[in-house]
Amino acid sequence: MSLVSRLRSPAATSPVDVEAVRAALGVVQDPELHLTLEEAGMVGGVEVARHGVVRITVRLTTPSCPMKAALGSSIVAEVGAVPGVDRVEVNFTAMTEQERMALADRLRGDMPAAGLAFGPDSRTTVYAVASGKGGVGKSTITANLAVALALQGKRVGVLDADVWGYSVPHLFGVRRAPVAIKGLMLPVEAHGVSLMSVGFFVTDEEPVVWRGPMLHKALQQFLGDVRWPDLDVLLIDLPPGTGDITMSLLELVPDAALLAVTTPQPAAQLVAERVGRMARNARMPVAGVIENMSTLVCDACHESTPLFGSGGGQRLADVIDAPLLGQVPLDVALREGGDLGVPAVLGSPATPSAQALSRIAGRLPVVRRSLVGRKLPLTVL
Repeated sequence: MSLVSRLRSPAATSPVDVEAVRAALGVVQDPELHLTLEEAGMVGGVEVARHGVVRITVRLTTPSCPMKAALGSSIVAEVGAVPGVDRVEVNFTAMTEQERMALADRLRGDMPAAGLAFGPDSRTTVYAVASGKGGVGKSTITANLAVALALQGKRVGVLDADVWGYSVPHLFGVRRAPVAIKGLMLPVEAHGVSLMSVGFFVTDEEPVVWRGPMLHKALQQFLGDVRWPDLDVLLIDLPPGTGDITMSLLELVPDAALLAVTTPQPAAQLVAERVGRMARNARMPVAGVIENMSTLVCDACHESTPLFGSGGGQRLADVIDAPLLGQVPLDVALREGGDLGVPAVLGSPATPSAQALSRIAGRLPVVRRSLVGRKLPLTVL
C-alpha cells in the first residue's frame, strides 16, 4: 500500500464536485498500459471527505509496479486542480486474479488473431539491423536510429534479438522488468521508444546459454506475446552473422528489410557481405548499408582520422546492390551516450555522429518483400 498526498491550502473554500473529480481522474492514463484508469479497470473507489480531502483507491496490475510513483503524481496533479480540493490521497492496492484476467483479455482484444505481430497486413515498417561480425556498433546504431525516429514524431519499437550479446537495456538506461499480465507482456518504454529484450529478465552478469529451438521460441514470444503499440517502425537488433535467429526472423517477420552495418575495414565489410547475400538468397529486401566508425573525430581539434580505412561501406553496398544510407563518424559523444543510457541523438544532438544518424533516420527507405515465391491469402469462392 502506498499513499500520495498533496496539500494546496489550509482549508477548502467550496464543496468538491464528485463528478468533477471523476472527470479529472478520467484523463489519467497508466504510463505502461496507455489506457485510462477507468478503461483498465484500475479505479477501486473515489471518496470525497470533509474539508476538501479526496481519497482514491487504485488497483495496480502488480504491487511492485515500477511506475507507481509516476502514476500517483499524475493523479494528484489532475485531481488536485479540481476546485475545492485541498488534499488528494491515493491508496494503491493490487488487482485480483479475476481482474487481471479481464484486463489481459481486453489487451489481447486488438492483437493479431494469428498470434504474431508485423505480418503481411501490418502497417509497421520493420528493419532487421544486422552485421557480419560483432564490434561494429550495430546495437548503438539501432538505439540511435530508434530515438532519432521517435524525435521525428514516429512511434518506434526496438526488439533486441541479440540474445547472447543483448545491450539494448544498457544503451537505453533501463533495468526494470516488463509488466506481465497472464502471459501477456508489455514493452518497457524509454526515450519515447518501446523496448523488449531478454536483458530485462536476467541480470547483467548472467550469461544466456540457449540453443536454436529456445532462441526461436524466445523470438516468437517477443513477437506474439508482447502487446506492442501501433508502431510506425520496428527495429530488430540481430546477433552478428547468419545463425539461427536470423533464419527464424525470416520465417516470423517475412516483410522485414535488412539494414547492414559495417565499418570501413575490409575485415568487417567482407563478412557483412555474407549477411547481404543470405538476405538476397532468401528474397529478403535490403533497405541499405550504414557505415559506422567512418572516421575518428577529435573533440579538441575537430580533425577526422580514417582509423579503420575507407570505402568499406560503399564496397558492401555495391556487392549486395543496396544504397549506402550514410557514414557515421566515431566521437566521444557516441560512446558516452551508450555508457550513460542516453543515445547521442538525444543527449548530444549537435555532434557529428548524432547529426549523421539523424540524417540516416530521415532517409530510411520503405521497401517491401517481393510477392515472388510467397503464399498469397487467396480465398476460393
